[in-house]
Amino acid sequence: MSLALADIRKDYSRQELSPEDCASDPISQFEKWLQEAMSAEVPEPTAMNVATVGADGRPSSRIVLLKGVENGQFQFYTNYSSRKGQQIDHLPFVSITFFWPELERQVRIEGKIEKLAEATSDQYFASRPYASRVGAWASEQSTEISSKSVLVTRAAEFGLKYLTHVPRPPHWGGYGVTPDRVEFWQGRPSRLHDRVVYLLADQAWNKVRLAP
Repeated sequence: MSLALADIRKDYSRQELSPEDCASDPISQFEKWLQEAMSAEVPEPTAMNVATVGADGRPSSRIVLLKGVENGQFQFYTNYSSRKGQQIDHLPFVSITFFWPELERQVRIEGKIEKLAEATSDQYFASRPYASRVGAWASEQSTEISSKSVLVTRAAEFGLKYLTHVPRPPHWGGYGVTPDRVEFWQGRPSRLHDRVVYLLADQAWNKVRLAP
């Protein structure tokens, strides 16, 4: 069967966007758009693509969930020993993308990434469901396993070890991304999309319109 991918088209026309419409800083503008995505009941509004670069210079990306926007940082949690964690150790800069097709919107964030304070990671870890906490111990993320039963067995073992209180594994915790470039994209008819980018210079945000 031939897929006529080149014929797939959608014209965007829901809303407009201009620098004058945007907040003075990108964090406030992002929080406004995220709230609108949540109010519109967009599926997985906090899902974001996080792109990293490995020691071999090759990019890698995956979807994770945003868990906080605090102190000017976009925060998420993962296994520090995972492939993404190793790549972050190599190069502590990432690119994040949110896409809310129902609102015809996209947000692109670039910046430096660092581990969150251990107390912050402890607090979030304690809020997770019991099975998720046990799973953080059971999964040696990104390593090869011979079968699914290996993972199930490890989960059962750690479940018996931590029947009630599950401490945070030392290899698991949070990251915070401090942005220096944030772009807001609003789909428009005839591919004449609205793009507003915030650029950080001398600790001040400047916003400009970009050609689509």
